[in-house]
Amino acid sequence: MSQKRSTPLTFAVPKGRILDEALPLMARAGVVPEAEFHDKKSRALSFACEGSDMRIIRVRAFDVATFVAHGAAQMGIVGSDVVEEFAYPDLYAPVDLDIGHCRLSVAEPVGQNIAGPVSHLRVASKYPNITRRHFERQGIQAEVVKLNGAMELAPGLGLASRIVDLVSTGRTLKDNGLEETSIILPVSARLIVNRAALKTDERVAALIDAFRAAMNAQKAA
Repeated sequence: MSQKRSTPLTFAVPKGRILDEALPLMARAGVVPEAEFHDKKSRALSFACEGSDMRIIRVRAFDVATFVAHGAAQMGIVGSDVVEEFAYPDLYAPVDLDIGHCRLSVAEPVGQNIAGPVSHLRVASKYPNITRRHFERQGIQAEVVKLNGAMELAPGLGLASRIVDLVSTGRTLKDNGLEETSIILPVSARLIVNRAALKTDERVAALIDAFRAAMNAQKAA
């Protein structure tokens, strides 16, 4: 049975780099936030959506996945790095939006040489699950020091020998004496939905179709 249409859908979007690229695509799919959304002085986190009863919430990228996985939001946009890190069973990522491209990589100080085989490393990252899995595949136990920013400082201050972080141009790494040594996974933004909401609310499936159509129109342009 479908949810009553009087219940608004909640669409979660991330603060930061992905949002600017996502807004034109959202508009083509019919998800247009009210004017206050663009007011940099506004402290609001929840906004109406033009032409529908949908509401848009703007939260941290990691929290987008949590809101959607737990059903507090029915849909959202977030990087595939976040989807991979949490691996929520209630989260479904049906559309690669082909925006927000970067990569999740391992980096270490330039010229760092650790002699002999390594069985244990201390790594700074805000991606503990991905980091552990990556090094486990190499037979290495990774002790992850969780940081939410300024990752590049960790090796120089003796907090960790390596970092795992998002890389775009590599300039920040270079400026801090680090070099990218391996790529764990390429990253792009995804449309994510709550699996239960997809089964019970036809509006969720309709919006997935709208985003797919917007992607096809963008590729054809």
